[in-house]
Amino acid sequence: MLGGAGVLLGVAAAPAQAAEVSYATDCVPPPAAGLPTVKGTTKVEVTAPATAKVGDEVEVVWKFTQAASKNPDLIDLPANSVQPSGTLKAAGAQAASIAMQGPRENPAIPKGGAMVLSDMKGKLKLTTAGEVTLTPDAYAINVFSTDTKCAPTETVKPAATIKVTAGEGTTPPGTPDPTETTSPPTSGEPTPTESETGGSDTGGTTGGGGETDFTGKEVKIPYACKTPIGDKNATSPVQINAKKDGGSYDLTVKFKGSVMDSPADIPADSVKPSMEVVLGGADKGTVHVEGPTNPEAIKSGDPMVISDMTGTYKPGADGESTLSPGVLTVNALGTTTTCTPEKSEVSLTLDTSAQPGGAAGGSGSAGGAGTSGSGDSGGGLADTGADDGGGLRALGFVAGTAILLGGAVFTFMPGRRASRRVP
Repeated sequence: MLGGAGVLLGVAAAPAQAAEVSYATDCVPPPAAGLPTVKGTTKVEVTAPATAKVGDEVEVVWKFTQAASKNPDLIDLPANSVQPSGTLKAAGAQAASIAMQGPRENPAIPKGGAMVLSDMKGKLKLTTAGEVTLTPDAYAINVFSTDTKCAPTETVKPAATIKVTAGEGTTPPGTPDPTETTSPPTSGEPTPTESETGGSDTGGTTGGGGETDFTGKEVKIPYACKTPIGDKNATSPVQINAKKDGGSYDLTVKFKGSVMDSPADIPADSVKPSMEVVLGGADKGTVHVEGPTNPEAIKSGDPMVISDMTGTYKPGADGESTLSPGVLTVNALGTTTTCTPEKSEVSLTLDTSAQPGGAAGGSGSAGGAGTSGSGDSGGGLADTGADDGGGLRALGFVAGTAILLGGAVFTFMPGRRASRRVP
């Protein structure tokens, strides 16, 4: 399927050409998304100069007239959250792999809406006289730091041809050209650094003597998370602090760890965490704590800030009562992720006195006392937080929200060669 267009591109003064090709495509979502390989049809229009001279460096443009995907009925994708990259093959008089990449620019894409991918651009240094054909090859779609990788499953026809003539400064045949070894850019998930704080292996106890502020120990909690697109196991360091207020305690739960930047624009009021703090020792039950949603939109590249979770613990028993991180719930962009600790560890131990209507045996509230401490931090699950207590900073707050937001966004639209299949 070939067609022409009168767009002027490249450094050569000759008219440009644009042609469209259509080819069957297999696309593989991120492994953590748990989605099967699915089939679709990609339609691409390639624009390049019709003629040029040896020694010219020309710009070529890859335009998706149809991406082999749509946004499934899970979440709305915000604007500027999708970025394509790929490889364009040059053959004929000159062989090369041209790295192509588009900007992270797209309109907001609603649930079930067609995927909109930006135009990709790349450059080719012409080294040999003759006809050079340009053929689309594999490409990747990056959303929230996760890649869906797509590759042709049939022979793809050339989408454009450049007629290269000899000129001054012609490069002798056989001279290596840097573009021949160019690889397509890839987008990787940001790698959080681990917290280097150390500490004791057990929670502290109250020091007595009229203390009112108690700092818990940072504990490393392995979580098993249920997301709308599958399961995810990950670990995160958590700290529970308390301030005594009469017979009760005001709790603050912090996720401690590395700062991660947002790879895309995040709308305001789109992420809200909550947790059930588990009581043990003399007292029994749980305490509900929660944090507010992000008050402002977060721009791509900025730290994602999630406020600390707070709640009130009214003791229901006399004696030493322990507080441990419990089930964590994150509501993000209309979806819910629930994370259950696979192993419990005490962050704070308090000398408590029973209060009327206190926790013992049921749901309660939490307070704490104890010496400060920290455990080894882990990667994976929302390595979030800030040591200055100013709020939690991370993208993918638990269960890899990057996976929740990015890994599930590609449901493919088969062409005439395959039956419809929607995960």
